[in-house]
Amino acid sequence: MIMARSDDEFVEFMQACSARLLHAAYLLTGNRHAAEDAAQTALAKTYATWAKVRRKDAYAYTRTILVNHVIDKWRRPLREHPADEVPERAVGGDVDSAIVQREWLMEKLNELTARERAVVVLRHYFDLPEAEVARELKVSVGTVKSTNSRALAKLRISIDPATLIGGGGR
Repeated sequence: MIMARSDDEFVEFMQACSARLLHAAYLLTGNRHAAEDAAQTALAKTYATWAKVRRKDAYAYTRTILVNHVIDKWRRPLREHPADEVPERAVGGDVDSAIVQREWLMEKLNELTARERAVVVLRHYFDLPEAEVARELKVSVGTVKSTNSRALAKLRISIDPATLIGGGGR
């Protein structure tokens, strides 16, 4: 049953899910600024239809908006102008290993194609079943399975056991 919802409920919803939504957007885009824009766009579009959003489906609805928005951005022509040289980033000995691992993971996710990255994030970060990933990306379940398999194979090839938590590999 759809019931009218108040602005206070939206604020409460936004506070409860914005960090998780931002993290998902970052995993999908690989760029903090693009992630913030995508998360804000998803929340703004959710707010525009808030009165019609079902209570139990609010986060899933917003996540779908986020994924669709990011995919639309991928389909548009790239307007970035890469620099000739990428400045070196110093990694000091005092950097927390979790931060280093996170950066490594983002680097590896950015090596995947847009579809592979979306499938991996939806399937493994959000822990969605293959059928739901297929529905959100508007592809077949078989495409989700093959894309996921291909993406995980690419990630496995690039894994250095020293970068894993604990540094011991399997």
